[in-house]
Amino acid sequence: MPRKPPELTYGVDDDLPFATNLLLGLQHIFIISISLIFPVVVVRSIGGTPQQAEFMVSMSMLAAGIGTMLHALNKRGIGSGYLCPSVCGPSYLSATLLAASVGGLPLIFGMTSIAGLFEVMLSRIMHRLRALFPPEVTGLVVAMVGITVIPVALPNLLGRDATDTITELPELIVALVTLGTMVGISVWSKGKMRLYSVLVGMALGYAASIALGVLNVSHLELLTEAPFAAAPSLDYFGLSFNFVLLLPFLIAITCSTLKTVGDITTCQKINDVDWKRTDMKNVSQGILADGLSAVIGGIVGAMGQSTSSSNIGLSIGTGATSRKIAFATGGLLVFLAFLPKLAMVFVIMPKPVMGATLIYAVSFMIIAGFQIIMSRMLDARRTFLVGIPLIMGLSVDALPELYENVPTILQPIFSSSLSLAAVLVVLLNLIFRIGIAKRQQLVLKPGVDDADSIFGFMEKQGATWGARREVIY
Repeated sequence: MPRKPPELTYGVDDDLPFATNLLLGLQHIFIISISLIFPVVVVRSIGGTPQQAEFMVSMSMLAAGIGTMLHALNKRGIGSGYLCPSVCGPSYLSATLLAASVGGLPLIFGMTSIAGLFEVMLSRIMHRLRALFPPEVTGLVVAMVGITVIPVALPNLLGRDATDTITELPELIVALVTLGTMVGISVWSKGKMRLYSVLVGMALGYAASIALGVLNVSHLELLTEAPFAAAPSLDYFGLSFNFVLLLPFLIAITCSTLKTVGDITTCQKINDVDWKRTDMKNVSQGILADGLSAVIGGIVGAMGQSTSSSNIGLSIGTGATSRKIAFATGGLLVFLAFLPKLAMVFVIMPKPVMGATLIYAVSFMIIAGFQIIMSRMLDARRTFLVGIPLIMGLSVDALPELYENVPTILQPIFSSSLSLAAVLVVLLNLIFRIGIAKRQQLVLKPGVDDADSIFGFMEKQGATWGARREVIY
């Protein structure tokens, strides 16, 4: 039975008041809504209509809600049992854009379903692949998940995008108010106020945005003109398949799976003060829920679904990781899929508020990743195992022109720093296992060797085998 860490107000198995549950679920939906930009980007890439974008956003909310609840189940082998919300997976974006250009929305939905089925099958053997996911691999993936969000978070924090390259003073003030409130409540507040740090910060951010004109009349008109309730149109739904696109989608789902391994590992660690290593059986259940979420996403007309690292960071920051929050979050998402007016509150979220919230959440993810890496002793092999993928992954964002001419079929790997780093760290882990002996012995010569010989031998082997430092001591 996992022991709840003292910094958590509500652990994974804790019950919480109904109103508190709803408010915490609402906080998570604000984070999840950020990923809804991906369906909009996809529809715009093919010159689609606003109605098509609205359909895909609504269906993505529906799929995310179902996926979030599947992850929290932990019944009959489905779900990790953690608060691990589903969102439109960034790992899918490159393959999805490719499918959209070839066959439109029906091809996206069909190929997403096929990719999800592959992940479902992969989940059945994940528990046998522990050797592929030592702490330095999962820790790097967790850290890279947070690092990958930085290129999205910082421009939004400063109120910038592709068409707006100037930071206005009101946008900077909104960003400081939002982030400062979240951080201040987390650091200095007492009692349960910390639970609502993001909700309070975002509320003040919205208020400051209205007062300073960052949210203007046109944004508010979108809110007032949206219908209160509406069933999504089925005119845009369809399924088609293209064998040529199978490899890009399998690469995308593999990268998504690696990210999910890191996310569930983080959930295990933050919910158990005695955490030692990744529980691969539990990971397998989570991967199954992830695959089913992708299948459902394709069937209902959404983008592929994946676990949200930013939401896990939010749960760390607020100290609330109860799976009951997952059911509140999932239920609210399903509800919002049929309530366009309420969903529009998230759609018009000011960029500085969005950026501040992401910065708050990913701060915890990056540090959690490096904590997982450093939970084991490191030798030269493991140093390169972490260092090389980290450097190559960062190069995708720092020097994107290096990968402009990558073959189309490999673009999903080079589409983000996370994808490239995740694939490299798994491959290098397999290569660096060559030459590591499972047994070693030390011969001590009386009158020659002393205790330092034993300590040196144990330190060297501990680093070679990636043991925990306290075990070696």
